[in-house]
Amino acid sequence: MKDKIISPCISICKTDPVTGYCYGCARTNEEKINWKNEKTSDDWKVENLKIIHGRMQGWQLETFQESYKHKKDKGISLFKKSLIEKK
Repeated sequence: MKDKIISPCISICKTDPVTGYCYGCARTNEEKINWKNEKTSDDWKVENLKIIHGRMQGWQLETFQESYKHKKDKGISLFKKSLIEKK
């Protein structure tokens, strides 16, 4: 059985008004919709992950990679984890 491909959302959902990319995951609104569509293929998701990685650089890429790894390993993004711990 194949592993489920985890959404790149890291719970920092604000769109840059200039680029149209999310500050957290670097996806467009259309890409976010495609991720939620149950008919979207795993091949598309894998390719989209490559595309969004290519949009990021520097601290944004490093932060995304750390939070996305945590989400895949623990089931929750670092941002959501920190919100829960503050309560």
